[in-house]
Amino acid sequence: MLKFFIKRILEVIPTLLIVTVFIFLFVHMIPGDAARLVAGEDATLEDIKLVEKELGLDRPLHEQYISYMGGLLKGDLGTSLKTRRPVSEEIGARFMPTFWLTVWSMVWAVMIGLIIGVVSATKRNKWPDYVGMFAAVSGLSLPSFWLGLVLIQIFAVQLGWFPSGGMESWKSYILPSITLGTGVAAVVARFTRSSLMDVLKNDYIRTGRAKGVNEQNIVWHHALRNALVPVVTMTGLQFGFLLGGSVVIETVFSWPGLGKLLIDSVAFRDYPVIQAEMLIFALEFIIINLVVDLLYGILNPQIRYD
Repeated sequence: MLKFFIKRILEVIPTLLIVTVFIFLFVHMIPGDAARLVAGEDATLEDIKLVEKELGLDRPLHEQYISYMGGLLKGDLGTSLKTRRPVSEEIGARFMPTFWLTVWSMVWAVMIGLIIGVVSATKRNKWPDYVGMFAAVSGLSLPSFWLGLVLIQIFAVQLGWFPSGGMESWKSYILPSITLGTGVAAVVARFTRSSLMDVLKNDYIRTGRAKGVNEQNIVWHHALRNALVPVVTMTGLQFGFLLGGSVVIETVFSWPGLGKLLIDSVAFRDYPVIQAEMLIFALEFIIINLVVDLLYGILNPQIRYD
Protein backbone atom coordinates (compact mmCIF):
# COMPACT_ATOMS: atom_id res chain seq x y z
CA MET A 1 0.00 0.00 0.00
CA LEU A 2 2.91 2.37 0.74
CA LYS A 3 4.22 1.96 -2.82
CA PHE A 4 0.74 2.71 -4.19
CA PHE A 5 0.45 5.77 -1.95
CA ILE A 6 3.81 7.19 -3.06
CA LYS A 7 2.92 6.54 -6.72
CA ARG A 8 -0.36 8.42 -6.38
CA ILE A 9 1.37 11.33 -4.64
CA LEU A 10 3.83 11.62 -7.52
CA GLU A 11 0.94 11.58 -10.00
CA VAL A 12 -0.55 14.60 -8.22
CA ILE A 13 2.33 16.89 -9.24
CA PRO A 14 1.71 17.00 -13.04
CA THR A 15 -2.04 17.06 -12.42
CA LEU A 16 -1.76 20.14 -10.21
CA LEU A 17 0.53 21.81 -12.75
CA ILE A 18 -2.05 21.36 -15.51
CA VAL A 19 -4.80 22.52 -13.16
CA THR A 20 -2.92 25.75 -12.34
CA VAL A 21 -2.58 26.57 -16.06
CA PHE A 22 -6.31 26.11 -16.71
CA ILE A 23 -7.29 28.00 -13.56
CA PHE A 24 -5.00 30.93 -14.40
CA LEU A 25 -6.30 31.21 -17.96
CA PHE A 26 -9.93 30.79 -16.89
CA VAL A 27 -9.71 33.49 -14.23
CA HIS A 28 -8.14 35.99 -16.62
CA MET A 29 -10.91 35.33 -19.15
CA ILE A 30 -13.54 36.65 -16.72
CA PRO A 31 -15.06 39.81 -18.25
CA GLY A 32 -14.31 43.05 -16.46
CA ASP A 33 -11.36 45.20 -15.46
CA ALA A 34 -9.94 44.45 -12.02
CA ALA A 35 -7.76 47.57 -12.08
CA ARG A 36 -10.77 49.80 -12.68
CA LEU A 37 -12.64 48.22 -9.74
CA VAL A 38 -9.63 48.67 -7.46
CA ALA A 39 -9.06 52.25 -8.58
CA GLY A 40 -12.70 53.21 -8.01
CA GLU A 41 -15.53 54.64 -10.09
CA ASP A 42 -14.08 58.16 -10.24
CA ALA A 43 -10.59 57.07 -11.25
CA THR A 44 -9.04 58.57 -14.37
CA LEU A 45 -7.36 56.57 -17.11
CA GLU A 46 -3.97 57.47 -15.66
CA ASP A 47 -5.03 56.19 -12.24
CA ILE A 48 -6.16 52.91 -13.76
CA LYS A 49 -2.83 52.53 -15.59
CA LEU A 50 -0.95 53.09 -12.33
CA VAL A 51 -3.06 50.46 -10.56
CA GLU A 52 -2.46 47.98 -13.39
CA LYS A 53 1.29 48.53 -13.09
CA GLU A 54 1.16 48.22 -9.31
CA LEU A 55 -0.76 44.93 -9.49
CA GLY A 56 1.29 43.58 -12.39
CA LEU A 57 -1.76 43.33 -14.64
CA ASP A 58 0.00 45.25 -17.41
CA ARG A 59 2.48 42.42 -17.99
CA PRO A 60 1.94 39.62 -20.56
CA LEU A 61 -0.04 36.61 -19.32
CA HIS A 62 2.94 34.23 -19.42
CA GLU A 63 4.95 36.57 -17.16
CA GLN A 64 2.03 36.85 -14.75
CA TYR A 65 1.73 33.05 -14.69
CA ILE A 66 5.45 32.58 -13.98
CA SER A 67 5.18 35.08 -11.13
CA TYR A 68 2.07 33.30 -9.85
CA MET A 69 3.78 29.89 -9.90
CA GLY A 70 6.85 31.33 -8.21
CA GLY A 71 4.66 32.51 -5.36
CA LEU A 72 2.90 29.14 -5.12
CA LEU A 73 6.20 27.28 -4.84
CA LYS A 74 7.07 29.54 -1.91
CA GLY A 75 3.65 28.98 -0.32
CA ASP A 76 2.48 32.48 -1.21
CA LEU A 77 -1.06 32.59 -2.61
CA GLY A 78 -0.81 36.29 -3.30
CA THR A 79 -2.59 39.35 -1.92
CA SER A 80 -6.29 40.10 -2.23
CA LEU A 81 -7.00 42.98 -4.61
CA LYS A 82 -10.05 43.96 -2.56
CA THR A 83 -8.84 43.84 1.05
CA ARG A 84 -5.05 43.97 0.46
CA ARG A 85 -4.70 41.12 2.93
CA PRO A 86 -2.79 37.90 2.18
CA VAL A 87 -5.05 35.42 0.36
CA SER A 88 -4.04 32.72 2.86
CA GLU A 89 -5.59 34.79 5.66
CA GLU A 90 -8.77 35.42 3.66
CA ILE A 91 -9.23 31.72 2.92
CA GLY A 92 -8.12 30.62 6.39
CA ALA A 93 -10.87 32.72 7.97
CA ARG A 94 -13.52 31.21 5.68
CA PHE A 95 -12.39 27.59 5.34
CA MET A 96 -13.56 26.11 8.65
CA PRO A 97 -17.19 27.37 8.42
CA THR A 98 -17.49 25.72 4.99
CA PHE A 99 -15.67 22.59 6.16
CA TRP A 100 -17.87 21.99 9.21
CA LEU A 101 -21.05 22.78 7.29
CA THR A 102 -20.00 20.18 4.71
CA VAL A 103 -19.08 17.61 7.37
CA TRP A 104 -22.40 17.88 9.20
CA SER A 105 -24.29 17.79 5.91
CA MET A 106 -22.45 14.61 4.91
CA VAL A 107 -22.90 12.94 8.31
CA TRP A 108 -26.68 13.10 8.37
CA ALA A 109 -27.01 12.59 4.61
CA VAL A 110 -24.93 9.38 4.60
CA MET A 111 -26.69 7.98 7.67
CA ILE A 112 -30.18 8.65 6.34
CA GLY A 113 -29.24 7.61 2.82
CA LEU A 114 -27.78 4.28 3.96
CA ILE A 115 -30.83 3.47 6.08
CA ILE A 116 -33.25 4.29 3.25
CA GLY A 117 -31.14 2.35 0.74
CA VAL A 118 -30.86 -0.76 2.92
CA VAL A 119 -34.55 -0.78 3.79
CA SER A 120 -35.51 -0.30 0.13
CA ALA A 121 -33.20 -3.13 -1.01
CA THR A 122 -34.41 -5.59 1.61
CA LYS A 123 -38.08 -4.62 1.10
CA ARG A 124 -37.93 -4.51 -2.68
CA ASN A 125 -41.23 -3.76 -4.45
CA LYS A 126 -43.00 -3.21 -1.13
CA TRP A 127 -44.32 -0.01 0.39
CA PRO A 128 -41.06 0.85 2.28
CA ASP A 129 -39.22 0.62 -1.06
CA TYR A 130 -41.75 2.84 -2.81
CA VAL A 131 -41.69 5.43 -0.01
CA GLY A 132 -37.90 5.44 0.18
CA MET A 133 -37.36 5.83 -3.55
CA PHE A 134 -40.07 8.50 -3.78
CA ALA A 135 -38.21 10.45 -1.09
CA ALA A 136 -34.91 9.93 -2.94
CA VAL A 137 -36.30 11.12 -6.28
CA SER A 138 -37.89 14.12 -4.56
CA GLY A 139 -34.59 14.99 -2.90
CA LEU A 140 -32.80 14.92 -6.25
CA SER A 141 -35.50 16.95 -7.98
CA LEU A 142 -35.82 19.83 -5.53
CA PRO A 143 -33.62 22.84 -6.39
CA SER A 144 -31.36 23.50 -3.41
CA PHE A 145 -31.92 27.28 -3.39
CA TRP A 146 -35.71 26.75 -3.41
CA LEU A 147 -35.51 24.23 -0.57
CA GLY A 148 -33.36 26.63 1.42
CA LEU A 149 -35.82 29.48 0.99
CA VAL A 150 -38.73 27.23 1.99
CA LEU A 151 -36.92 26.08 5.14
CA ILE A 152 -36.10 29.68 6.05
CA GLN A 153 -39.72 30.76 5.57
CA ILE A 154 -41.14 27.90 7.67
CA PHE A 155 -38.58 27.28 10.43
CA ALA A 156 -36.94 30.70 10.73
CA VAL A 157 -39.60 33.26 9.83
CA GLN A 158 -42.87 31.57 10.85
CA LEU A 159 -41.80 29.24 13.67
CA GLY A 160 -38.64 31.07 14.76
CA TRP A 161 -36.86 27.83 15.69
CA PHE A 162 -33.61 28.49 13.84
CA PRO A 163 -31.68 31.53 12.57
CA SER A 164 -32.35 32.55 8.98
CA GLY A 165 -28.68 33.18 8.21
CA GLY A 166 -25.20 33.75 9.54
CA MET A 167 -23.20 31.53 11.88
CA GLU A 168 -24.21 32.30 15.45
CA SER A 169 -24.51 28.92 17.21
CA TRP A 170 -25.05 25.21 16.54
CA LYS A 171 -28.61 26.02 15.49
CA SER A 172 -27.24 27.97 12.54
CA TYR A 173 -25.99 24.70 11.02
CA ILE A 174 -29.39 22.98 10.96
CA LEU A 175 -31.15 24.59 7.99
CA PRO A 176 -28.14 24.98 5.65
CA SER A 177 -26.91 21.44 6.39
CA ILE A 178 -30.36 20.00 5.62
CA THR A 179 -30.48 21.99 2.40
CA LEU A 180 -26.96 21.00 1.39
CA GLY A 181 -27.29 17.34 2.33
CA THR A 182 -30.71 16.51 0.89
CA GLY A 183 -29.40 15.77 -2.59
CA VAL A 184 -26.52 13.70 -1.18
CA ALA A 185 -28.88 11.61 0.95
CA ALA A 186 -30.99 10.89 -2.12
CA VAL A 187 -27.95 9.81 -4.16
CA VAL A 188 -26.61 7.62 -1.32
CA ALA A 189 -30.00 5.96 -0.95
CA ARG A 190 -30.26 5.10 -4.64
CA PHE A 191 -26.67 3.85 -4.90
CA THR A 192 -26.99 1.78 -1.74
CA ARG A 193 -30.22 0.18 -2.90
CA SER A 194 -28.83 -0.72 -6.32
CA SER A 195 -25.51 -2.04 -5.03
CA LEU A 196 -27.02 -3.99 -2.15
CA MET A 197 -29.61 -5.64 -4.39
CA ASP A 198 -26.80 -6.93 -6.63
CA VAL A 199 -24.81 -8.26 -3.67
CA LEU A 200 -27.84 -10.02 -2.16
CA LYS A 201 -28.05 -12.14 -5.35
CA ASN A 202 -24.60 -13.68 -4.79
CA ASP A 203 -24.11 -17.34 -3.91
CA TYR A 204 -22.53 -16.74 -0.50
CA ILE A 205 -25.68 -14.87 0.58
CA ARG A 206 -27.84 -17.84 -0.42
CA THR A 207 -25.45 -20.16 1.44
CA GLY A 208 -25.69 -18.05 4.58
CA ARG A 209 -29.46 -18.08 4.46
CA ALA A 210 -29.49 -21.84 3.86
CA LYS A 211 -27.35 -22.31 6.98
CA GLY A 212 -29.86 -20.34 9.01
CA VAL A 213 -27.82 -17.16 9.53
CA ASN A 214 -29.94 -14.29 10.82
CA GLU A 215 -31.15 -12.06 7.98
CA GLN A 216 -30.07 -8.85 9.72
CA ASN A 217 -26.61 -10.30 10.26
CA ILE A 218 -26.39 -11.22 6.57
CA VAL A 219 -27.44 -7.75 5.43
CA TRP A 220 -25.53 -5.52 7.84
CA HIS A 221 -22.36 -7.56 8.42
CA HIS A 222 -21.79 -9.37 5.13
CA ALA A 223 -23.73 -7.93 2.19
CA LEU A 224 -23.54 -4.25 3.09
CA ARG A 225 -19.76 -4.21 3.44
CA ASN A 226 -19.28 -5.42 -0.13
CA ALA A 227 -22.07 -3.18 -1.39
CA LEU A 228 -20.36 -0.09 0.07
CA VAL A 229 -17.44 -0.08 -2.39
CA PRO A 230 -19.26 1.89 -5.15
CA VAL A 231 -21.12 3.88 -2.50
CA VAL A 232 -17.83 5.05 -0.97
CA THR A 233 -16.65 6.26 -4.39
CA MET A 234 -19.80 8.27 -4.92
CA THR A 235 -19.78 9.61 -1.33
CA GLY A 236 -16.21 10.81 -1.66
CA LEU A 237 -17.02 12.69 -4.84
CA GLN A 238 -20.14 14.15 -3.25
CA PHE A 239 -18.06 15.41 -0.31
CA GLY A 240 -15.79 17.17 -2.77
CA PHE A 241 -18.76 18.65 -4.61
CA LEU A 242 -20.28 19.93 -1.37
CA LEU A 243 -17.02 21.40 -0.13
CA GLY A 244 -16.43 23.21 -3.38
CA GLY A 245 -19.95 23.74 -4.58
CA SER A 246 -21.77 25.25 -1.61
CA VAL A 247 -21.80 28.66 -3.29
CA VAL A 248 -25.58 28.87 -3.71
CA ILE A 249 -26.39 27.61 -0.22
CA GLU A 250 -23.89 29.93 1.46
CA THR A 251 -25.38 32.85 -0.46
CA VAL A 252 -28.94 31.93 0.53
CA PHE A 253 -28.04 31.58 4.22
CA SER A 254 -25.41 34.39 4.30
CA TRP A 255 -22.91 31.79 5.46
CA PRO A 256 -19.38 33.21 6.00
CA GLY A 257 -17.60 30.46 4.06
CA LEU A 258 -15.58 29.86 0.93
CA GLY A 259 -18.62 29.89 -1.34
CA LYS A 260 -19.66 33.38 -0.24
CA LEU A 261 -16.06 34.53 -0.53
CA LEU A 262 -15.89 33.19 -4.09
CA ILE A 263 -19.04 35.08 -5.12
CA ASP A 264 -17.70 38.33 -3.64
CA SER A 265 -14.30 37.77 -5.28
CA VAL A 266 -15.78 37.15 -8.73
CA ALA A 267 -17.89 40.31 -8.43
CA PHE A 268 -14.74 42.31 -7.61
CA ARG A 269 -12.49 40.44 -10.09
CA ASP A 270 -10.19 39.54 -7.20
CA TYR A 271 -7.96 37.25 -9.27
CA PRO A 272 -5.63 35.99 -6.49
CA VAL A 273 -8.53 34.89 -4.27
CA ILE A 274 -10.41 33.23 -7.16
CA GLN A 275 -7.27 31.36 -8.27
CA ALA A 276 -6.50 30.19 -4.74
CA GLU A 277 -10.03 28.96 -4.09
CA MET A 278 -10.24 27.05 -7.36
CA LEU A 279 -6.83 25.48 -6.70
CA ILE A 280 -7.94 24.42 -3.23
CA PHE A 281 -11.13 22.88 -4.61
CA ALA A 282 -9.10 20.92 -7.18
CA LEU A 283 -6.67 19.75 -4.50
CA GLU A 284 -9.61 18.63 -2.35
CA PHE A 285 -10.86 16.33 -5.11
CA ILE A 286 -7.40 14.85 -5.57
CA ILE A 287 -7.01 14.14 -1.85
CA ILE A 288 -10.53 12.71 -1.57
CA ASN A 289 -9.93 10.37 -4.52
CA LEU A 290 -6.73 9.16 -2.87
CA VAL A 291 -8.52 8.50 0.43
CA VAL A 292 -11.33 6.67 -1.40
CA ASP A 293 -8.82 4.41 -3.17
CA LEU A 294 -7.21 3.54 0.16
CA LEU A 295 -10.61 2.77 1.71
CA TYR A 296 -11.26 0.16 -0.98
CA GLY A 297 -8.72 -2.18 0.60
CA ILE A 298 -10.36 -1.81 4.00
CA LEU A 299 -13.88 -2.50 2.75
CA ASN A 300 -12.90 -5.33 0.38
CA PRO A 301 -9.81 -7.37 1.38
CA GLN A 302 -9.75 -8.95 -2.09
CA ILE A 303 -8.56 -5.64 -3.56
CA ARG A 304 -4.77 -5.48 -3.80
CA TYR A 305 -2.61 -2.47 -4.60
CA ASP A 306 0.12 -3.04 -7.19
